[in-house]
Amino acid sequence: MRGLFGLWVMVAAAFFAQAAYCGGAREIIATPDAPKAIGPYSQAIKYGDLLFVSGQIPIDPKTGNLVTGPIEEQTKLVLENLKAVVEAAGMTLKNVVKTSCFLKNMDDFAKFNEVYATYFKESPPARETVEVARLPRNVLVEISCICGK
Repeated sequence: MRGLFGLWVMVAAAFFAQAAYCGGAREIIATPDAPKAIGPYSQAIKYGDLLFVSGQIPIDPKTGNLVTGPIEEQTKLVLENLKAVVEAAGMTLKNVVKTSCFLKNMDDFAKFNEVYATYFKESPPARETVEVARLPRNVLVEISCICGK
């Protein structure tokens, strides 16, 4: 019984130490400079020194209209939207440590990369880029990210 209690105390101490390290509370990040969520999710969640940004698609935050131009135009707007959410949390794109990129067509990869590279010139984040069958509102690209201080 004593051993079990000791184990419980160690687990509880580890949990609370981790919660204190991460800040212990999550904060919803929202900005009018990026599109409103089109579903039951937040633009981003800040948890301690970490920021988890939901996938952004090419919606103009000023008008709410979908941009349906070529991959370059859509990628630029997606990255601007991502940047707006990151900055609303008090960070910059230099804080991005990981991106997840979704393309409707991998044939657009080179053009996508050209635009992407202009936003992450030095020390680009880790990432994966995958082709998917379909994205919300039939856009060509969606990007989410994780940031850290």
